[in-house]
Order: sequence, then C-alpha cells, then structure tokens
Amino acid sequence: MAASHRPKIVLTDLVENYPPESLALLEQSGVETIDAEKAGGDPIEWIREADALIVAWFPVTAEVIRQLRHCKVIIRLGIGYDNIDAEAAREYGIPVCNVPDYCPQEVADHALALALALARALPFLDRCVRQNVWKPTLPYPMPAFETLRFGVLGYGRIGKAAIERARGFRFALLACDPYLPESAFPADVRRCSLEELLADADILSVHVPLTRETRHLLNAERLARMKPSALLINTARGPVVDTLALAEALRQGRLAAAGLDVFEEEPLPLDHPLLACPTALTTPHFAWHSQESREKLYRMAVEEALRGVREEPLRSCVNGVQPQRV
Repeated sequence: MAASHRPKIVLTDLVENYPPESLALLEQSGVETIDAEKAGGDPIEWIREADALIVAWFPVTAEVIRQLRHCKVIIRLGIGYDNIDAEAAREYGIPVCNVPDYCPQEVADHALALALALARALPFLDRCVRQNVWKPTLPYPMPAFETLRFGVLGYGRIGKAAIERARGFRFALLACDPYLPESAFPADVRRCSLEELLADADILSVHVPLTRETRHLLNAERLARMKPSALLINTARGPVVDTLALAEALRQGRLAAAGLDVFEEEPLPLDHPLLACPTALTTPHFAWHSQESREKLYRMAVEEALRGVREEPLRSCVNGVQPQRV
C-alpha cells in the first residue's frame, strides 16, 4: 500500500525575513514546511513537491508551474504578483493569491511623504544647510500647496488612500482609472484621462499594478507631456516608469523632480543615471514597511497557504481559480 501524502508548504526565498510568529504559526499547523533555499540540492526539487508555495521574489514561470505535481495554491508575499505567471497557473487549475491589504496606509503615507518632501524641496534645502548656504536658489518653483493639483494614476485601495491624505493639504485632486465608473469618484476628485492627468497634474503619484499594459506606461513620450515643474512619485512598480527616460527628463530639466521607492532593477546599480540626478529622491522599496504591516504580511500569507492546503475558500485569489475538493 502506498504511503499517504503528507502536505508540504514550500517557502521559496527570503525565509530569513519571516517574523518568528509566522514561522510558529506554520509549525503549529502540523503541515510540513520546507525552506527551498536551505533544504539542500536544487530548490526546484522541493518546489516541485509543494502543496502550497509562498513566494517572495522567486520567478514562478510557466516552466516551473508545469513541473508542480500537486500544488493547490501559490501565494505571492506582497501585493504585486508579476513574478508569477498567473495565467499559466490558471491553465493548470492552480489558484494564485496575493496579500492585497497588508500595507495600503503605509504606501499611501510613503507616497505623500515623498511628494511633500519634494514639493517643499527638503532634500535640496537640507544640502544647503550642510553647505552653509542660507539664501539658496531653488532648483524648481515652490508654489503654495493650495495652488497645486495632486493626481493619482490608479484609483484602487492605495490610490484612494493617497487622495485622502492629499485632501488634507489643500491640493486640488485628480484621478485616472479607466476601469472604474464615474460613480466611484468623489465630488472633489476630478476624473480624467491619462492624457489629461499628464498635462494637468503638478504632482503625479503612480498606483497601478505591473501588467503588459502598464509596463513603461510612463515612457519618454508621456513624460514629455507633463509640466516641466511637475513632480512624479512612484511607489507602485518600477517598470511602470521608463527609468532611463525619467533620468534624462530630470537631467534636462523637463521634469522638476521625482520620488521613487521602486525601480526597474533592484537593487538599483550605483552607476545608474538616476542616482546622478540631484532632484531624484529615492528609497529602497520600503514604502510597504511598518512594524505592523510586516507582521500582517507574513501572517496573512501563511494563513492563505494553510487555507489552500486544506482546500478551504481562499481570501484573495487573483487568477479566478478556487480550490476543488477531491
């Protein structure tokens, strides 16, 4: 008689970042947990046998999915899931889930922090003090907030949270999201097309996922349609913005400044032209982080994996597949 199958949850990468509480939750579940990076041998050998995968940045390609023998769910440890071929997983009947609501407030806070710091030229003014310059010439205009238009590209959970914060600073409010009906926008938020947003926003904050349609959505041509005095903020996904085109626009003064938490390549190479731009304010993909959000992220991912292994209804499936009890 064949031995009964013991379910396995495989953690593909960055297991050292898991909070102890999340690892304890896995241990208490009674489900075998495997760290694919440290288990020995080729990680794909362990991944192939998984009943559930929890993935940070490991690329779960169509080829990887094809090799999965009895996987019931793939969990992306975060909001974006562009490193997982969700369509291939759907074809094999495997649900792909993310953790969409662990950090919307933190990301919105970070986006506004970048925007406000640049709107008041704080990085530049800090350098002035350190250089004993007390009557500086600003690198770009500094209008009163009440004269500025703050726009979001993407009016989902985080875009809405960013607008809520911007409202408190007396900005006029704009939003572009072609997937939402007119009724989704409050009376004080002007719904506009992408072209209108590019032309009108003094501060443009990006809050869209990375898809085939959004990759390099803000390319050289579209960046050129923004005001030379405008500020661009990106806390979404790096490849939504053509980073080389952005660096060139900043260098030539065709865009005033940019605040970026995400990049096309991470870590960003130290010789990248963006880092030579004094009006680029950068942070290391950290907008998601708070003590509370970090704990929520890992706990919620583990809980979703356990639901998948137990063939229970999933909380956040992104590819339209739900587990089927055999």
